This record gives sequence, structure tokens and C-alpha cells, in this order.
Amino acid sequence: MKFLQSLVQQFASKPIDWEELEESLIRADLGVPMTTRIIKTLQEREAWSVLGIGDVIKAVREEIARILPADSTPIRSANGKPTLILIVGVNGTGKTTSTAKLAHHLQVRAIDLNRPPQVMLAAADTFRAAAIEQLAIWAERLGVEMIRSQYGTDPAALCYEAYQAATKREIDFLLCDTAGRQHTKTNLMAELQKVKRTLAKLDPAAPHETLLVVDASTGGNALTQAREFHSALTLTGLIATKLDGSGKGGIVVAIQEELGLSTRFVGTGETIDDFAPFNRGTYIDNLL
Repeated sequence: MKFLQSLVQQFASKPIDWEELEESLIRADLGVPMTTRIIKTLQEREAWSVLGIGDVIKAVREEIARILPADSTPIRSANGKPTLILIVGVNGTGKTTSTAKLAHHLQVRAIDLNRPPQVMLAAADTFRAAAIEQLAIWAERLGVEMIRSQYGTDPAALCYEAYQAATKREIDFLLCDTAGRQHTKTNLMAELQKVKRTLAKLDPAAPHETLLVVDASTGGNALTQAREFHSALTLTGLIATKLDGSGKGGIVVAIQEELGLSTRFVGTGETIDDFAPFNRGTYIDNLL
């Protein structure tokens, strides 16, 4: 059920119950700080005892708009060298598919080049069975080159090789799809840090973007993941998947507020075109 439908059912025909409202806001994954602020805003208004559902929706919209940036920051080319984008996340968030969708988006919508951009993929998930083959299918569909190796290969070495190849071929965007890993596994997070250190030997600024793929329907787990990945890697943004009407996409607000990490792109379906830059207005409309 969408957030707005839930609120209307609860409060359309009766006065606002603050405890029920607090529970509804937290269930929508807006987070405790945002929930507290919304309720405080409403309670500070005159005649709060006769507030209606319209007042609640307006307050929620205004507070979310204050937190989220108006425009999504686009990914730009790195001035004569490949822009390396590291895609990370836990297992099962749609990371490999999101990598392919982002590659397609860059092919058709890169805004700072006066020619069709050149995109390359790197299959740095050398652990999950069939991960390399899955990305290879996408590379063929997109008509882009993919750098791959054998399963069990060191992902840092593969990303290093891919960046060298991308530089030699004058590629504009190199997307490295890394293995899904639980944020609680210290050794696996250290492996990603090794990838960053290795790439820095070729370019101190690489990776130029480090994007965390989160499943927006997982609620507080997504916030926990963002905390740990950001602490280990210094993320530059999120790709939020499953923002397709579940009514639980409020977690991106909580992540933005706590960590200052913007949702850069959203995935809303299974096809290659079900992917777009994050739009604050569209997001709020869909949530409410």
C-alpha cells in the first residue's frame, strides 16, 4: 500500500493521532529524525487539534523537499581520460543489471560530450556463478566492449587492467561491476578498498564515482548498508532499485539526511529503459 493511501485510511475521518502518525511515517522508512521534525512542524501550527490529512501530506512534502536536492548530479566525463565508475552493493540488490542500465543511460544521455560516448564494462564480480556471463549478455546487447577474466581472479587486478585498456582505447566511461558482498564482512569490504588503492596508482582521482546500489524496499537495512559502504569507500551517491510503487522508498530520504548521500539514479522495472536520473518532484509524488 502506498504511503498516502495508508494515511488517508487512518486519518481521513478522524482527528490526527500523533502516535499513529509517527508509526506511519517510520513505516514509510522516512527515519526517526525526519519523522520527529514533521510531527513537530505540525504540532507547532495553530489549531493543531483540528488538523486534517491534507495538512499532514503538505508537511511531509515540504520536509522531504528541504532534505533532497532539487536536481540529480549528472556523471560527467573526466577531461580526456576514462571516467571510472565503481558499482558496489550487497547481494541481490540488482547491481549487475543496474550497471548495464547505467551504461545504456550514458550511451544515450551523456550531456557534456559533443559525440556519442564510448562505454566499456569490466566484469569485476569474479565470485558469483554466472555473473560474468550475465554482464557479457548485457555488453553484447549494448554493443560495448567488456573486460573479463576467469572466476577467482583478483578484482583489483582486473579493474586495473580494464582502466589501462580503457585509457588506451580512449573510452569515456568505464563501469566496474563488483561482487555483491555483505557490509558486515570486514575482509570483503577490505577487498573493495584494495580496488580503490590499486586504481589510484593509475589515476589518483579514480574511481571518479563510487555508486552504491540499494534495494529501496528493504528499509532500514539500506541505511545500514549505506553507512558501512560509505565509511569504507567514501561513496559519491546511490542507485535506488525497486522504486516502483512499493510505498517504502522513504529510506532514500533517511540516507540523504544522515549521510549526505544523494540518490543519483533510480531503477523502476526490469527493462533497460526502466532507469532514470533521480527527480525530487517525481519521487515525492510517487511516495505520496
